[in-house]
Amino acid sequence: MSIPQSGGGPIESRAQLAEYLNAGCKPKEDWRIGTEHEKFGYCKDTLKPLPYDGARSIRAMLEGLRDRFGWAPVLEGGKIIGLEKDGANVSLEPGGQLELSGAPLVSIHETCDEVNVHLREVQSVAEEIGVGFIGLGAAPIWSHAQMPVMPKGRYKLMTDYMDRVGTMGKTMMYRTCTVQVNLDFSSEADMVQKLRVALALQPVATALFANSPFLDGKPNGHKSWRSRVWRDLDADRTGMLPFVFDEGFGFEAWVEYALDVPMYFVYRDGVYIDALGQSFRDFLDGKLPALPGEIPTLSDWADHLTTIFPEARIKKFIEMRGADGGPWRRLCALPAFWVGLTYDQGALDAAWDLVKDWDAETRDALRVAASVDGLQAEVGGIKMHDLAREVVAISEAGLAARAKPGAGGMIPDETHFLNALKDSLETGRVPADDLLAEYHGAWGGDLSRIYGAYSY
Repeated sequence: MSIPQSGGGPIESRAQLAEYLNAGCKPKEDWRIGTEHEKFGYCKDTLKPLPYDGARSIRAMLEGLRDRFGWAPVLEGGKIIGLEKDGANVSLEPGGQLELSGAPLVSIHETCDEVNVHLREVQSVAEEIGVGFIGLGAAPIWSHAQMPVMPKGRYKLMTDYMDRVGTMGKTMMYRTCTVQVNLDFSSEADMVQKLRVALALQPVATALFANSPFLDGKPNGHKSWRSRVWRDLDADRTGMLPFVFDEGFGFEAWVEYALDVPMYFVYRDGVYIDALGQSFRDFLDGKLPALPGEIPTLSDWADHLTTIFPEARIKKFIEMRGADGGPWRRLCALPAFWVGLTYDQGALDAAWDLVKDWDAETRDALRVAASVDGLQAEVGGIKMHDLAREVVAISEAGLAARAKPGAGGMIPDETHFLNALKDSLETGRVPADDLLAEYHGAWGGDLSRIYGAYSY
């Protein structure tokens, strides 16, 4: 999750809220790709999750990365809770999931290089202290009670709030992982088209990257349990956002939506101040109970935008949020999938033509079906496997049209990063299908074998 923002000065006019979003507009030549991925760490001898402290721990991992690879520490309350280097950062999810938030990069070639360097660094430190990491969308065996709690004020507030607004919020926080990509837009109109395509096709990403068929040591009936979790988290800040498809949608409409999302906190002088359930509208009027008489800064607005969790969201960029965390090979496929669909106008138009006649009920039904059945999902005559085949073809055409070379020009474009998805389309199997086949076959129901077979 996001680190707290800073700067920006006090908000003196409501217009500044939309202007903040509009400031993200960039000419196409300045568009970048920012990839984020999370992974579970565990002790190799016990197969239990990493605690924060100790010889085999999250703290030891962060300190090892700091000392051996030149990352600068990020502290909260005197404890190391993250790292920064060259525009990227390593951060912690509530249950100790280790996240790389990559630097803004020009191509998938650069993104994949960044991911590979990070995973090699993590492996190097982990092997020395007897730790492993595994890429899955949900913790397959660990109970909620077994999960550690990271020393971050934001997470304490969120944990206390989750049971008031849904049934699965703490499961999301402590026992799920995702891979995401952040992408740019050139104008308000470009943002609108991209966000609509992102929301409508997020179920395709959910299906292709489905990788969480286990929870509490057994199959859970879903290919993507992580996606299922998000449906019962907090209706005020999650979902498929049908208003995005309304005529006239733009930055102002997003501001109105965000202002109606209840707050979590205000960050001041290194401390997260409890504003749970309070209104940013009241904050604008100087009437926030948590800080009476004080008006927000633009950094408060930026922080608030990070507490909104729909399937795709905007800040100063668009964030694609529908995919499970997964194996090494798929960490590069996710940004390639979305860059191909959105960074070439012909591909973006083709993707929009594919989804523009769907209604909100169809989009929601696809989201549910994708989480349950993956590529075998079917909604109102729409077969997910056929839809995914068409969408990946559009993405491949978009990547080919971008023609971003790699390996010093030896690789002409970025299309090969879709190979993992094309394999799934050919076989009809996504990672969850392979996991279930192993569980019911070679593993004989012994889920502990997942660590040896699927760790990085």
